[in-house]
Amino acid sequence: MPIYEYQCQACGHKHEALQKLNAEPLVHCPACNKPELMKKISAAGFRLKGGGWYETDFKSGSKKNVAAEAPACAKPDTATACSGGACTKTTN
Repeated sequence: MPIYEYQCQACGHKHEALQKLNAEPLVHCPACNKPELMKKISAAGFRLKGGGWYETDFKSGSKKNVAAEAPACAKPDTATACSGGACTKTTN
């Protein structure tokens, strides 16, 4: 289910709502209760719940939980560039 962003045109309150794709847009602001809530145009976020996703089911051994591990980078005399959980070292 996507997470949609809303903003009230009356009071400026910002609100996020977890809704089904076919659900009607919300209208009433939870802060001021006026029917001025407008859906913002943004990249819809979504939540992957349960098993069946690459992170939990298709990895083996020590690679099972890569997202939870922080990269061990950086010696004081080297610069590092970390991107996507991988680090590359460059010597000065």
